[in-house]
Amino acid sequence: MPSPFDEVQTLLSDYFELLYHCDLRLFDTVFHPNALYASADETPFLQRDMPTYREVIATRQSPASRREPRQDVIDAIEFAGDNTAFARVRCAIGARQFVDFLTLVRVNDRWQIIAKVFQIIEKKDN
Repeated sequence: MPSPFDEVQTLLSDYFELLYHCDLRLFDTVFHPNALYASADETPFLQRDMPTYREVIATRQSPASRREPRQDVIDAIEFAGDNTAFARVRCAIGARQFVDFLTLVRVNDRWQIIAKVFQIIEKKDN
């Protein structure tokens, strides 16, 4: 039986896969249906519900289709208890890098993202 840490690592791997391939099947398993998506880096403040964010993913050209190199890293995973965790991850899509703070919940024996709050870092040309 996998440990909670292993289960969260698997969830985060699926998260990176869904972003890289714009995979809606993974979207539906990775995110809790009531999850929050937010960033203070957009003007006005950006906040989306899951149906709206899912539509963004559905219409986005995937990084995989553009043959962008994968750039995803798990910086930290912390547990508050048996059913609550936090992950700090980084990834890149197009000309932007992202630092994502992901709050995770374990519901019905499955880990899902309940909140994604992120920082956008524009890539600098060398």
